[in-house]
Amino acid sequence: MFSAIFGACLLVGVTSCNSQNESAARQSELPTMPTIKVDRQNIVSHRDYPATIEGTINSEVRAKVSGYITEVMIDEGAEVKKGQILFRLETQSLTQDAEAAKARVKAAEVEVEKLKPLVQKEIISPMQLETAEANLATAKSNLNAIHANIGYAEIKSPVDGVLGVINYRKGALVSPSDPQPITTVSSIDKVYANFSMNEKQYLDFIQRGNDETPAQRIANVPEVNLVLANGNTYEHKGKVETISGQVNKTTGTVSFRALFDNPRQLLTNGNTGTIEVPVHYDSVLVVPEPSTFERQGQVFVFMLNENNEAVPKKIEVQTRAKGLVVVEGGIQKGDQILAKGVGKVSNGQQVKPKPIPFEEVNSFESVFK
Repeated sequence: MFSAIFGACLLVGVTSCNSQNESAARQSELPTMPTIKVDRQNIVSHRDYPATIEGTINSEVRAKVSGYITEVMIDEGAEVKKGQILFRLETQSLTQDAEAAKARVKAAEVEVEKLKPLVQKEIISPMQLETAEANLATAKSNLNAIHANIGYAEIKSPVDGVLGVINYRKGALVSPSDPQPITTVSSIDKVYANFSMNEKQYLDFIQRGNDETPAQRIANVPEVNLVLANGNTYEHKGKVETISGQVNKTTGTVSFRALFDNPRQLLTNGNTGTIEVPVHYDSVLVVPEPSTFERQGQVFVFMLNENNEAVPKKIEVQTRAKGLVVVEGGIQKGDQILAKGVGKVSNGQQVKPKPIPFEEVNSFESVFK
């Protein structure tokens, strides 16, 4: 009897030991995965808007009289001063007109001088002299107008600045009614970056300002960055100066304008870039980008349940910034999720968690990927 009981106990003990050994063996076979707890943080993101660059002063250069361009005095992109001659027009016909106008003035002067003594002698009426004097004034006015037009044949820069594209070259006929200017002179010591927001983006922007007036909102907009066409961030930050405040019925957008210093004149008229407008998020749920994965256009994380099984959890993404995903819903603060290696884990797979600090996720990338 004793032997039977002892044998039974021994069998139970061996079975228990075997079960514990098997459990330990299974644990040792589980993949070790880094985990983090979802946390709240204050972060600064940005929203991007295509922008075009223009000088703070853009003055069109147009012909004031019709004529053929005989000389182009300056090249595109050159710095010019106000009053500097840029183009010369053909003046031969104007010179001929001036000679004829001078002759008419001379003839009118002779007529006036001839009539003066006749009026004094009351041979003719004073009205005839007045008519002759009026004709003389008209002749002089015509001559002065021709001289002015001859002066306009020298086309000068209206402002200090940089010469833009020259649309008409030597030999081209230009006139005041041309659809496009001969060129443009721009002042680019400072430049404007023009960009637009659609109606939704604009309303989001306005509502973040609480009860601020439009002027206060503009004053409180943080400085913005300009990303150049080559992908580099421009060295100077800009300040939003104006907001149209009205939705353009054609484009459905609201116009913004930011001012940038341009001491090296790196930026010129017609440059393009991207404006980055900072957006502050206070005490929002965030997870690292490597902790997320996508399926059919939806974003997920792997949350660990009480058995350390990786369960996909759909999250609602508000924005992304600096390697972090701002989460609007789907998870809560304190939830334990996989920090890395989401592509190596299947739905419901049991893992061995290795908690790591939230800020160290990137440093573990090479170990666990």
